[in-house]
Amino acid sequence: MSSWPSSASQRGTTLVELMIALVVLTLGILAVGQLFPAGARGQLRDRMMTVASYYAQEQVEELQGAAWSDPALTPGTHPASGYDTLGTGGQWRRTYVVSSLPTPLDNLKRVDVTVSWTFPGSRSVTTTTYLRR
Repeated sequence: MSSWPSSASQRGTTLVELMIALVVLTLGILAVGQLFPAGARGQLRDRMMTVASYYAQEQVEELQGAAWSDPALTPGTHPASGYDTLGTGGQWRRTYVVSSLPTPLDNLKRVDVTVSWTFPGSRSVTTTTYLRR
């Protein structure tokens, strides 16, 4: 008699079961791996939007400190050259529009500050504020 157990009583995993497990694991890892580039793109988009909002708020605060008769608060689009170029590489462009409101709100001016950029894709942020005489 042989000391080896019979094949019916042997337990363990077969090569086919191991291959199926590896394929399932590989598919899972590949699916998770595709999330990283999407997360990086979202983070970059959010960072660009945050910087643009900062530049818009910076302009609003500058205009809030200006006198009512300051040329920067005359109705129309400012700056006259079309836009301010911002950032170390000039990625952001800022412009603002001043509008006088009709009576009885003629003591208010509406200011819309728009900051736009083109990386990645063309986007913009607009901030609106009202200035009182």
